[in-house]
Amino acid sequence: MPHHDPLRAMWEARREFGEHGGVCPSIERSSTFTVMDPTVMPEIFDGLRGPEKGGCFLYSRHFNPTVDVLARYLAAMEGTEAAVCTASGMSAIACSLLQICRGGDHIVSSDTVYGGTHALLAELLPSMQIETTFVDPRRAEDFVAATRPTTRVWYTETMGNPTLKIADIRALARLAHERQITLVVDNTFTPLMLAPAQLGADIVVYSLTKFVNGASDMIAGAICCSQDLQLQLMGLHTGRVMLFGPTMDPRAAFDIIQRLPSLGLRMQEHGRRALALARRAEELGAPVHYPGLPSHPQHALLASMVNPDFGFGGMFTIDCRTPELAERLMAALQNEERFGLIAVSLGYFDTLMSCSGSSTSSEIPPEDQERMELSPGLVRFAVGYTGTLEARLGQMERGLRSAGLL
Repeated sequence: MPHHDPLRAMWEARREFGEHGGVCPSIERSSTFTVMDPTVMPEIFDGLRGPEKGGCFLYSRHFNPTVDVLARYLAAMEGTEAAVCTASGMSAIACSLLQICRGGDHIVSSDTVYGGTHALLAELLPSMQIETTFVDPRRAEDFVAATRPTTRVWYTETMGNPTLKIADIRALARLAHERQITLVVDNTFTPLMLAPAQLGADIVVYSLTKFVNGASDMIAGAICCSQDLQLQLMGLHTGRVMLFGPTMDPRAAFDIIQRLPSLGLRMQEHGRRALALARRAEELGAPVHYPGLPSHPQHALLASMVNPDFGFGGMFTIDCRTPELAERLMAALQNEERFGLIAVSLGYFDTLMSCSGSSTSSEIPPEDQERMELSPGLVRFAVGYTGTLEARLGQMERGLRSAGLL
């Protein structure tokens, strides 16, 4: 397969200019759209006309011109036929799974997923008679072993939140397709860095809130998929996005469009700084975990999948063993050193840090956290790019010493 250049693909996609020739696309805030010929309206409702069939729009919960521009750019970036933009990452995940699965169906999922995703799979979907079996994402054979005749989906994150376990997307795609199972991959941690669809994934979901948007000022999601699934998701009668209604606001879509040109530069710098900080922490003897370090047990696997232009990601962890030590480290880094901010999320220009077991993974029961090797004192660092790297290296070392971790 030829190498997929995500940035080139995105900017060689059909460029959208403003209504009057502006270099920026227009923001179309209309909730509903006019047809000049009354015979066109029933054709839209029958699916005979639409944005790609005559340029017809109906209602902004269905398709919106500004949101459609962002969807086309994201599809080009991922190398998929189409994309659907949603109001949040969780709505993208939920709508994708519920479009494929029905009552009585089964999902095999990585056990290392975002806490909200785990709650969806373990607690909400069973009330709809959709069961999930959780397995170690590092072992593709475990997905096979857990598969039942009713299994419709294998679900994983490229880089598990927060333990940074790496899934072998190529192997999972091959094994899933041999069994006519759909592989859904959450690529939130690794945009541009990995292209799961090019590795064989069927559906790629995002929380655009994070790295893609990059400013921690809005909530948004995306589903990158085949054109057939896009039309299913937006179908007037059974489309999960259409009927559940997690509509992306066109103003949010415009803001994300304006930030896409800097995504490559931002991902490079997130990765460069994360690697430098992780290397220093390792040299100092701190319990650091980063897939870009050769000492990481899955470093070679990740290296075989990444686009080398964008490094190994902007996330690393330090295992403080106990919540008390984790809190001491975060307090020192935020309040004494001004190294970063104690906050959930990632992809911001300042470093964000949180103790995952008691925050973003708190929906996961303690026994399941232990099973997925999530230490109660694990601090997740989403590395930013403000300040000089030299200053940040010094702040981190002093913070580690102040917390008693060196």
